[in-house]
Amino acid sequence: MSATRPLHASAQVDPAPQSSGIVLVPDMPICQRDLPLDWYQEEFKPYAEEYLALPDRHPGTVLPWMDAYIHPALDHFGPKLMLLAHYYMGGEIVKLVERYGGRIADSYELALQTREHPEAKIFVESAVHFMAESIAILAAPDQEVWITNPKSGCTMEMLAKEFMVAPAFDELQGRYGDDLLVVAYMNTSGRVKALAGRTGGAVCTSSNARAVVDWALAQGKRILFVPDRHLGEVVAGWAGLRGENLYLWGGGEDGMRQSFATMPAAEKERCDGARMILWGSYCGVHTVFQPAHVRYWRERGYRVLVHPECPKVVVDVADGAGSTKFLWGEVMKAERGQKLAIATEGHFVRNATEQGALRGVEIVNVADIPDPHLRSIGCGCATMSRNDPPHLVAILDLLRRGSPPDLNRVLAGDVVAETTGVRERLSSEERAALVRDARSALERMIEITKRAQ
Repeated sequence: MSATRPLHASAQVDPAPQSSGIVLVPDMPICQRDLPLDWYQEEFKPYAEEYLALPDRHPGTVLPWMDAYIHPALDHFGPKLMLLAHYYMGGEIVKLVERYGGRIADSYELALQTREHPEAKIFVESAVHFMAESIAILAAPDQEVWITNPKSGCTMEMLAKEFMVAPAFDELQGRYGDDLLVVAYMNTSGRVKALAGRTGGAVCTSSNARAVVDWALAQGKRILFVPDRHLGEVVAGWAGLRGENLYLWGGGEDGMRQSFATMPAAEKERCDGARMILWGSYCGVHTVFQPAHVRYWRERGYRVLVHPECPKVVVDVADGAGSTKFLWGEVMKAERGQKLAIATEGHFVRNATEQGALRGVEIVNVADIPDPHLRSIGCGCATMSRNDPPHLVAILDLLRRGSPPDLNRVLAGDVVAETTGVRERLSSEERAALVRDARSALERMIEITKRAQ
C-alpha cells in the first residue's frame, strides 16, 4: 500500500480547515521513541503489542496497520467524528491525523472546533488534557470529547494546579477585592479558568495574549496572570509595562504557601504597586534557550524565531516571536534557500526540519549548537508525547465497538493524575457551575480575539 495514497472518502470530515502542509514520504522516519508496554491502559495493550511488533516505524509499515482499524471507525461514524491534534505532538501524530481527515492546530483553534463543527458529535484529541478539557467546556450537550491518553499533561500546568493557585487567589482577592482580574493562560485546568470567569477575566493563548492583556489593562484593574511567568513578562513588555509594573508571585507549592502575613513590607509595597502579578510557573521545554543561542545562529545567517514562552531576554533578541501557528506558518511560507532557527518544543522543530528539507529550507533547533560553551539540547514535551499510534488506533476502534474506557472521556472539571491516571470528577452540579465560569472566560477570549483581527 502506498504511504501517500489519497484520503479515504469517509475521512473528509470538512474540507474547510486549512491544511498544515505536512507531506508524508515513504522513507520518512517516525521521530518518537516507542513507549513501554506497561505505559498503556489495559484496554490498549493489545493494540500496543501489535504496533511494537511491526518491523519498522516508516509510513509504509505503520499506515496499513492503522488503516485496518481507523477506516472502519471513520466509516462507522462518518462526519460525526472529528480527529484533533496539536502541532507539538510527537511526529507520527501530526504526520498522520490529517491523513485521516483530522485537524492540526494550536490550542486556540482546537478550543473552537466544537463551535465551528456542530455536525461533529465525537471529538478525539491527541494532545494534552487541558486542551481536551477546553474543547469540552465549549462543547454542546450532544458533543463528546475523548482523549487518546488521559495522562498526557503539561509541566507548566502541573505547577499551577487549582489546589496551588486557589490559596494565592484568595490571598490576592482578600487584599484587592473586586480590583483583581484573572487572565488564565490556556495551559491551565478548567478549574483555574473558572477563577478567571469569576473575576470577569479571560483566557488567553500565545496567539492572542497581547490582545487579551491589552483588554485587561484597559479595564483599569490589577491582573493576576496565571501561570506562565515568561509569557506574562513578554506580553507585558509588548503592552508597554516596565519591570516596576510587574510582581512575580511564587509558582507551584511555593505560590500556594505565599502569604501577605509573612511578606516583608517592601514586598507588599512592590506587589501593591504592580499592574500585573505573574504566577511563577514556566514551561521546562522553553527555558533551555539563551540569548547566546540566538546570537550564534544569527551570526551564521539564520533568521531566529522563538515561542513567547521563552524567557523575555531570548524573545527580546530574536527576529520574531509568536505562537505555534505563527511559527509553523513561517516554516511553510519560507522560500527555497532560506535558513531558520526555531526555539520551541523539540518535536515541532524536528517536524519542521523534515518538512523544510523537502522544500529546500534549512531549519535548526536554536538549542542544538555544536559548541561546548553553548551546548544545550532542544527537548520535546515528554507528557504530550504519551500520545502515539497505538493510543489513537485503540480509542477509535473501541469507540466503534461501543466499549471505550470511561477514563478517556473528558468532562469539564476533570483532574487526572499524570503519573497514576487516577481521575477526580466533579458532581453534575459542580460541573455546571465550573462550565458557567470557565466558558465565560473562554468566550471573552474569543470575543477579544475576533475584535483584534
